[in-house]
Amino acid sequence: MKHNTIPGLHHVTAISGPPQDNLDFFTGTLGQRLVKKTVNFDAPDTYHLYYGNETAEPGTILTFFPFVDAGPGRAGPGMASAYAYAVPAGRFDGWMARLAEDAIDFNGPVERFGQRVITLRDPDGAPVELIETDRVAQAPLDGFHSVTLWEADPEPTAKLLTEVFGYTDGGTETGEGIERLRLVAPGDARGAVVDLIRTDTPSIGRSGAGTIHHVAFRAQDHDTHMGWREKLLGLGHGLTPVIDRQYFDAIYFREPGGVLFEIATDPPGFATDEPMEALGRKLMLPPQHEPLRDRIERVLPPLRTAA
Repeated sequence: MKHNTIPGLHHVTAISGPPQDNLDFFTGTLGQRLVKKTVNFDAPDTYHLYYGNETAEPGTILTFFPFVDAGPGRAGPGMASAYAYAVPAGRFDGWMARLAEDAIDFNGPVERFGQRVITLRDPDGAPVELIETDRVAQAPLDGFHSVTLWEADPEPTAKLLTEVFGYTDGGTETGEGIERLRLVAPGDARGAVVDLIRTDTPSIGRSGAGTIHHVAFRAQDHDTHMGWREKLLGLGHGLTPVIDRQYFDAIYFREPGGVLFEIATDPPGFATDEPMEALGRKLMLPPQHEPLRDRIERVLPPLRTAA
């Protein structure tokens, strides 16, 4: 088995309220593609919606478990508190102008590690950060820039990311009562940045609508994935068995600060059960749930998607 360094994020999974509001915001306001409409494999009476770029590449995928009656959540220590999209070179001012023209509120811009950042809110009030980059891309957003983890003590998490995953220290910034440590994966893959924040402001996190459920990192192939499992088990981390998620294999564990981490394989990808040009148009079910399709479709709320 082999392992090397983690190149960056594979996906981020969050919890939302009603699915239609969520879909309209991410495909409308943010211009993402609905790349998969399926169900929570562990609770198939709930959608699992995947958004990404046009070719559904790792590092662009944001997924949601939408619950119609979800209570509001609140980020706190031991939780991922924000994700950020990368705005390609030359497009940041255009994003601000467009949001202003559409009367969509946002905070900023502020500067973070030399890059401009604006923050808007999704329908559940969760922060959605847009960060100016020098990456050249045709799409209005070029997948993930980073994810932020709120830690009571960042040091053990930083040690995992640097000594095990291969990230390097990108510096520290302090402002408005928040200390932010930046860690950067080697290479130029999307979602290569993880920020660890610490604050003395008291907060007790609560899972619910508007919070992040887990953060998934990339393994480029199955052999690498198994290598990571062996290595992490050898270091004393409690990992799940490999779980088949239809579009990738997954292992899960809690990092030292409490955030749920996943390592997910790039293959087989999202075009394994429907053609790339038709992604997101139909409700796709894994084989174990296909016999229940009629019942599942009756339970799920109607969802209007683009033809």
